[in-house]
Amino acid sequence: MRPARVTDEVGAGDGRPAPVLLVAHGSGDPRAARATEALTRAVAAARPGLPVRASYLDHGPPRPGAVLAELEAAGHRSAVLVPLLLTAAYHGRVDIPGAVAAAREAGLRIPVRSAEVLGPTAGVVDPRLLAGLLRRLAEAVGAATPADGGVDGLVLAAAGTRDAAARDTVVRVAEALGRTAGLPTRVGYASAAPPTAGAAVGALRAAGARRVAVATYFLAPGRLCETALESAREAGAVALADPLGDAPELVRLVLGRVDAAVSGDPR
Repeated sequence: MRPARVTDEVGAGDGRPAPVLLVAHGSGDPRAARATEALTRAVAAARPGLPVRASYLDHGPPRPGAVLAELEAAGHRSAVLVPLLLTAAYHGRVDIPGAVAAAREAGLRIPVRSAEVLGPTAGVVDPRLLAGLLRRLAEAVGAATPADGGVDGLVLAAAGTRDAAARDTVVRVAEALGRTAGLPTRVGYASAAPPTAGAAVGALRAAGARRVAVATYFLAPGRLCETALESAREAGAVALADPLGDAPELVRLVLGRVDAAVSGDPR
């Protein structure tokens, strides 16, 4: 299936692709921005000619509104915004629409198509997301699959949120990951909701698992990611996966969200 052709809404003869704006939460940890920039470069490289920019809701520039204003000033007539978020919690439901609204109040005129978050939408866990998690797990355990590396239990370590619906989507990812890996899987959080990642590791060990690995449900390193992984490490986890970062599967997922936003296809 060919990707939707995203072009600026300009007069005949201008077929420039509409730029894509990736919006991350942001972090005080400089590694997070480096990971976001690496993903931005990877998305651009995967679709030559597509302008891709990064922005942040917090902790540092550039802010989404500033980048959108720059794109409009450069002559672009539309843009596609992709939230670099794994749940549709407060940041996805409030902060990102608020950033676009603030840009409108500041004079932005170009249309902005907003894509879905990268986590489950309409109850569906995207196979590209699962494949990215499994890639990072394979790297951590040094084998093609967790089971091949002697792992007999998995924890999906996530940031945590007070939003019950958003937590449900994390549970869906854990369930899908467990089915795919053929291993018992639990969720552990860094904050805002129990259990901690360490408690999830402990529960699996109490149920008989001897070698528990951690799939890291984060896009980039940062304080919450480190909190979750340290908790799991102290509880006896034998392997800790890296965040998704610029995994090829995540790149394809981002571009899939772009195409879906343009075509109006919720998938």
